[in-house]
Amino acid sequence: MADLRFGVAVAPVAAELDTVVGLARSADEAGLDLFGVQDHPYVADFVDTLSLIGHLLAATRQLRVFPDVANLPLRTPALLAKQAASLDLLSDGRFELGLGAGASQPAVGAMGGPVRTPGQALRALEEGIAVIRAMWNAGHAVRADGEHYRLAGIQAGPAPAHQVGIWLGSVGPRMLELTGRLADGWAAPIAPYLPYEHWPAAMAAIDAAARDAGREPSDVVRVAHLVGTITEARTGQATTHAGLRGSAPIQADAGQWAELIRSLAEDVGYDTFVFCPAEATPIQLDRWARAIVPAVRGSRNS
Repeated sequence: MADLRFGVAVAPVAAELDTVVGLARSADEAGLDLFGVQDHPYVADFVDTLSLIGHLLAATRQLRVFPDVANLPLRTPALLAKQAASLDLLSDGRFELGLGAGASQPAVGAMGGPVRTPGQALRALEEGIAVIRAMWNAGHAVRADGEHYRLAGIQAGPAPAHQVGIWLGSVGPRMLELTGRLADGWAAPIAPYLPYEHWPAAMAAIDAAARDAGREPSDVVRVAHLVGTITEARTGQATTHAGLRGSAPIQADAGQWAELIRSLAEDVGYDTFVFCPAEATPIQLDRWARAIVPAVRGSRNS
C-alpha cells in the first residue's frame, strides 16, 4: 500500500471562522496532509467554501485544501475549473477538488439551482468532469453539447499548477461505477450516508469499475471520513472494521483510533483518513495530529 495520508474536515460556520483558520494553521504546523471544508452554499450560517479555502491556503504553507465536496449544481463546471486552477496556482499546487452531484436537491432548488433526478444528477456529474478537465487543458477551444452543460468554443485555461485530483463524493452503485471509471479519488461519504458495513462492498465496486475501464484500482485515492470524538480514556469502541456497524460516531481514545485506522487501511483499502470531529476544537485536532497520526505511521514503519 502507498503511504497513508491524514487530514481533518470542518464546516465553514461564519461564527467560527477564527477557530477554523486556527485549526488549519495548527494542522499545517503539525504536518497533516489535507484540510477539507464542507460545501453547502444553501446553509445560511456557512460562508462561501471556495472563498474560505483561498484564505486558508494563504494562511498555510504545506497543507493541501479541498472542498468536501463542491456542490456541482450550484457551481457551473467551467467556472469551477477556473476557480480550482486559480486556487492551485496561487498556492503552488495545494488545491484538490472534491466534487459532488448535490446532497440536497430541494435546497439546491430553493437557491435557484437545477433540481435533478438521480439519473440526471449522474449524467450532469459525468458531463461536469469532462468540462472541468477540458478547461484545464489550456490553449484549446472547449465545446460541449451535453444534456446539462454546453460550451461554444470557450478558450480553456489557465492550467492548474499541478494535476488537480477530482475526488467524487459518491454513494449509489452508478455513482460508484462512475468513480472507478473516471475519478481520481473517492471522498467516501460519512457513515450516516454509507454505513460502515457497506464500505468494503463500495470499495469493491470502485475496484471493478476501474479494472473494466482499463485502470488500476490504485489510481483512485480512497478517502475515509471518520466522524467522532477522541476521548482521554479507553472506551468500548470496536477497533477493527469488522466490529463497526451502523453509523454512530466513533468514540475512542488515541490508541483505539490508531488500531481502527490500521484495520481500515489493511482490511478495507483506504489510503487517506480525514477526521471529522464532533466538536472542532484545538484539543481534538491536537490528539489527532500528535497522538493518532504518529502512532499509525510509526506502526507501519516498524
